[in-house]
Order: sequence, then C-alpha cells, then structure tokens
Amino acid sequence: MSIKTFLLPDLGEGLTEAELVRWIVAAGDTVAVDQPIAEVETAKSLVEIPSPFEGVVSTLHGEAGQMMLVDEPFISVNTGGEDAPQTGEPSGERAQSYREEELAGTQAPAGESVDPSGEAEQDEEGSGNVLIGYGTGSAQRKTSRRRKPRGLGASGASATKASAEAVRVVNPLVRKLARENSLDISTVQGTGPEGLILRTDVEAAVAAASQAPTTTATTTQPSISSTAAKPEVSTGTVDADSRTGLPVASSQVLSGVRKTIANAMSTSRREIPEATVWVDVDVTKLLKLRTKIKEADGQAPSVMALISRFAVAGLQRFPELNSRIDVETDGGLRHTVFDGVNLGFAAQTDRGLVVPNVRDAHKLNAQELSAEFARLATVAREGKAGVSDLSGSTFTINNYGVFNVDGSAAIINYPEAAILGLGRIIEKPWVVNGKLKVRSICELTLSFDHRVCDGGTAAGFLRFVADAMTDPKRALATL
Repeated sequence: MSIKTFLLPDLGEGLTEAELVRWIVAAGDTVAVDQPIAEVETAKSLVEIPSPFEGVVSTLHGEAGQMMLVDEPFISVNTGGEDAPQTGEPSGERAQSYREEELAGTQAPAGESVDPSGEAEQDEEGSGNVLIGYGTGSAQRKTSRRRKPRGLGASGASATKASAEAVRVVNPLVRKLARENSLDISTVQGTGPEGLILRTDVEAAVAAASQAPTTTATTTQPSISSTAAKPEVSTGTVDADSRTGLPVASSQVLSGVRKTIANAMSTSRREIPEATVWVDVDVTKLLKLRTKIKEADGQAPSVMALISRFAVAGLQRFPELNSRIDVETDGGLRHTVFDGVNLGFAAQTDRGLVVPNVRDAHKLNAQELSAEFARLATVAREGKAGVSDLSGSTFTINNYGVFNVDGSAAIINYPEAAILGLGRIIEKPWVVNGKLKVRSICELTLSFDHRVCDGGTAAGFLRFVADAMTDPKRALATL
C-alpha cells in the first residue's frame, strides 16, 4: 500500500490558517478525486476542501474546532499503490504534535519539527494544495529532523528525561508568553501529548497567578473588600476579572471573521486619515419610480441597487474615490486609481460582518446589480462565498438603514478610499417649493480618505448621488 498525506492547501489572500468545522469523511471511508472531505472556516469564508487522492482514508490530522495551518498535514489516504520511498508512515504521535502546535498558534522552527517519540521520520508526498477550481500544484516533500538532546534541566533529572523535557515546548511564542509574564515554564503542567505545553496552558497559569493575591487577601485580611470577594473564591465556579473585580461572563481569543474584522478596522483607523460628509435626501420620487417599474415588469431593482447604480456613475466622474493608497518600501505613498469598479457591500451574517463584492459593477444595470446583491448575500450568509467573492472591492456601500438607524460615520473598508452609507428611509416634514409636505427622507453619508482628495471632491460625489436619488428619471436617462 501507499500512504499519501495531503497538506492543508493555500486558501488564497495570504490566509495562513483555517478552523476545521467538520469532517465529511471518516477513517476507513473510500474517497474519490475532488470529493469533498472537510469544511474549514477561514477569516474570509466557509470552504469545502476536496480530496486530491483516490483511495481509503487512513488518518484525519485534526478534529472539529481546531485551527489548522496551511502546508501542514490535513489528511492521509491509502491510494493502494506501491510503497513510496520513505522511512515510515507519519505516526499518530507526530500528527498529534502538529495539531497541538497548531492550537498554540504557530509552526515549529523552519526545517525542524518535534517528534515526542524521538524517532526521525519523513512526510509522504503532498498533493500540492488542491482546491476545486484552483487546479493541482506540484507535489512537495518535507523532512523532519530529530532535535538533539540538550543538557540537564533545573530539576536534576536524568539526561534522557531532561532532553525529553526540553522539547515539551515546541512553540517559541509559548516561551515568549511565559517570559513576558515572569512565569517559570518548568512549573507549567502541559495538557498536550506527553505533557506538551500549549499556549492555553501558559495563559491558564498566568490567569491563576493573577488571582493569587486576591485569594491571599481573602484568607488573611478580613477587610470589606476581601469579605465581598470571599463568596466567589469559596465557590470556585465564577472567575473574576482582575481589573474590575466583576464576574466574567465569557472570555475568548478572537478568531476567524471576528479577528479579521478587528484587525481590518484597527488598520483602517490607524492608516487612513478619514473625514465624513453627509446630506439628507428626498427619495420620494425614487420610491414611486421603483413601484412603477414593479407594476410594469413584475419585479424591480432594490432601492440599494438603484442607489448603487448612481454611485458607480458618480465614481466615474470622481475617480479619486475609487482608488487606493499604498505605502512604498522607501516610505513613499503610491496612489492607484482604478479603471472600473468592484462594488463591495456590507452583509451581516451569523459569522459576523463580511463584504462581498460585485466584480465589474460598472458594466451592470440596476436590475443586474440587484440580482448580484441577492446572490452574494445568500452565499455569504450560508458561509459558501469564495475568497474572490469576499476580496478585491474598490468601493463599498453600507446599508445600515436595515438596522433602523438614520446615520453612521462608517469605517472605511481598508485599503479602499471611501465608503458610502445609507440610513433608513423615514417620512419627515419637508419643504418643497416653499410648502411643507410629508416626504420620504434618507440620510446619505460618505467617509473618505483625505489623502486621495479634498472635501470639495467628496462633496461633489455625494451631491451627485443625492441629486440622482432626488430626481431618478432624469439621472437614469443620462447614465
């Protein structure tokens, strides 16, 4: 027989890890080439991983809920062919070591991995990162080397035991975390295979150490503060926050979409000097026009699609807002203006806020835009949007009116230069030709990168879109 190990493929857009949501196959199952074998969730979307091999599943190198690293063992398949040159099939121990290291959030040092059994071995031929629609790359081979024993540890154990203990922490970030918190790593009880110390073990030890002063005060000083803390310590079931003293309802490290959103928003605020302009718009005629289109054709574009059509036309007149600023290696700034629009739109899903984008939106009419919005929103909410669907936008529209709010100074979708926000449509008293009437009003906001243009350009774009919304027949006739 021949065992081939498939490495987690490159999922695109610089993503280096993915959470294993579920296995579609189990050990012993027969699989065919391109048959879906697992679902993984990246920071971008939910992705089905296909099998690059045909044969019988030998080993699943991970469990649901684990973070898996790109280019690390994912699944091993018995292809039924002749033995490939190797020193042995990847062992369960080694696979477990990989998994624990992934939970710790990093890889082993380049060219070196740790084998708790102390036996050197070699990975089987990989698949070359296969995804349906992406094609098959060239196979790669990785070789692991046994780490040489080091000197005796502080505990005075035997040389053999000390050398084993020396490799109980394979992740340099785990050691760094312990060092930064003045924690003696040798005192930490590892929960990994054969006592492997994980990042979660260090975090738990640090948390326990931070609670120690509170516990001591409770037992030795019958002050008012210690009396208040005593019920919590005695029960041992409620954790208290060390800064506020309040019980902690939940605490978790951000991952997946939430981590990506947090990083993107922080980068946007840090890198982009943004400004915001806004205007209230009378959309009474726009709503009436949409009603007439629906009566005549049986369907009509969504209000967002109509406004998006105006926005795309506005970007052709004010192209600075359809651009990007990049920092050069020498510290200089490069301003890139795009010939065409990939229109992103914010979509709320169970996994968090994502931004699908309509490619070449400048080539589509309002009906086509409406259909694409509906399609992309559906696949995004189902977690089936591909990487290309969720990246590459050049301008974004955010319809926060669906949350029943009037306005918002939206954060720019980095590295874009602007984002257009739509508030709810609500009836308000409005002066029309000197007379007070009840009209349908929508607040329109534009947050823009002040490096790409001045306020006059931003106001010109916003005014163009607002005027088109106020008199849509005239606007559509000239677009």
